[in-house]
Amino acid sequence: MRLSQEQVRTFRTQGFLVLEQLFGPEETEAFQEAFRRDSLIPGEHRVIERDSGDVRAVYASHERQPEFAALVRAPRVLGPVRQLLGSDAYVYQFKTNAKAPFAGAGWSWHQDFVAWQLADNLQLPRLVNVGVFLDDVNEFNGPVIFCPGSHRDGLVKKGRGAGQAASEQHIDPDDIALTATDMTGLVNRHGMVSAKGSAGTVVLFDPEIVHGSAPNMAPFRRRLLIMTYNDVANVPRPLGEPRPAYVVGRDTRPLEPVDEPIVPALEVVA
Repeated sequence: MRLSQEQVRTFRTQGFLVLEQLFGPEETEAFQEAFRRDSLIPGEHRVIERDSGDVRAVYASHERQPEFAALVRAPRVLGPVRQLLGSDAYVYQFKTNAKAPFAGAGWSWHQDFVAWQLADNLQLPRLVNVGVFLDDVNEFNGPVIFCPGSHRDGLVKKGRGAGQAASEQHIDPDDIALTATDMTGLVNRHGMVSAKGSAGTVVLFDPEIVHGSAPNMAPFRRRLLIMTYNDVANVPRPLGEPRPAYVVGRDTRPLEPVDEPIVPALEVVA
């Protein structure tokens, strides 16, 4: 799969691109079931909401669930990623952010590359985020909100906040949150657009685009799977102990597209 010239232009200028229903209902159901299974596995790869105890995020599911292992190599995903990067890529990070009905917390306004620069000493923003909607996303259940075109301004904030870190496992958006003053200026220049669509929709977004999301105010779940692909020539250079492998992938070999079914074929019993 290749993006059209117009789609590439949209991504370059806006910093994000929505691909409606890139995955069908059966595939999306397979992803939902794979996430359900994976969210039950205890370990540090799970991040839990402080107040409710609900699962807030799960990392590295592609290393445990076959559906996600197939997803990261799917031509529908890897083709556009390599096209946008102009290079081979590997999975830098794989996570699913989950917002429970009425309880899922929001994510502060931030830029992803700040976290990766601080925590992993990543040199260049040569990455592409691929978000897969595991549920229908609307204005009520906490969609991701982008400031279109803000990625072209570079990094707004380059340091970490002075407060206590939200998690030792990773840099939470609260740790690198932009201020109200920052956001007022950005929104005045760029506006705001929320990424919405039915389950199976994909949103590609730049590592420097300013984005965030509100809490889930609806009786619907909102689970967003995010695969972050990195240029194979842009590997992290941590100054100290590297972050855990479930947060930052260690396998930097180029991924090759493999067009295998997401939904496992049913065995026929004679």
